[in-house]
Amino acid sequence: MNIRKKIVIIGANSAIAKECARIWSANTSVDFLLVGRNTVELERLALDLHARSPKCAVLVVAANFLDPVQISNFIDGIFTSGSVDITLIAHGFLPDQLICQESLESVNEALQINGVSPLLFAEGFAKNMSKSGKGNLAIISSVAGDRGRKSNYVYGSAKAMINTYVQGLQHRFAASPINISVIKPGPTDTPMTKHLKMQGINLASVDSVAKVIVEGIEKGRPVIYAPQKWRWIMAVIQHMPTFIFNKLNI
Repeated sequence: MNIRKKIVIIGANSAIAKECARIWSANTSVDFLLVGRNTVELERLALDLHARSPKCAVLVVAANFLDPVQISNFIDGIFTSGSVDITLIAHGFLPDQLICQESLESVNEALQINGVSPLLFAEGFAKNMSKSGKGNLAIISSVAGDRGRKSNYVYGSAKAMINTYVQGLQHRFAASPINISVIKPGPTDTPMTKHLKMQGINLASVDSVAKVIVEGIEKGRPVIYAPQKWRWIMAVIQHMPTFIFNKLNI
């Protein structure tokens, strides 16, 4: 029997989130709630999902991404109509490290959007999932959060915040049926990394990354590297002695 799922995507306009939504729409009957700041783009995604799978129901909503009171009230409102099967928190942006080094305003924006905001949403969903006693909560972090590097340490520190938070959340729900996943994509071919592609850096395709993410969430994996090879790459970087690491231009 094909059971309908309720899936909420925060930051649904991100390239990875869009592809995850397309995979979910093709594999099951879904009631989507797509949340973002640009409703025009959200509506385009909704039309795309309907075209791919007419059985899908799609609601798009604009939300405040920084105000804790509005975020809390917004999430509480989602759960008034029932529990949520999957929540994917996917918003963020890749700041310019050199600009951050010259501008505390840029540092603050990067930390707020990439770190604080996702955790506010995560905690709001965790509170309601705890009451409903079910659900899968997945947050997109990055391999950049596994070890601070000079090329992107402001962005990486925001993602490290997510990693530590998720560890605590997983500990909190360890004895429950609620699954918490942290997603760590490597460099992926999205509009956010266009400048990296122009530099000739090898980037994973969005669809391949999304497939790994969807599969990992469905299986309740606590840590999802996408592609999987980054698990081993980052293990080497994490355990590399400092005197060697400091000689690398990464």
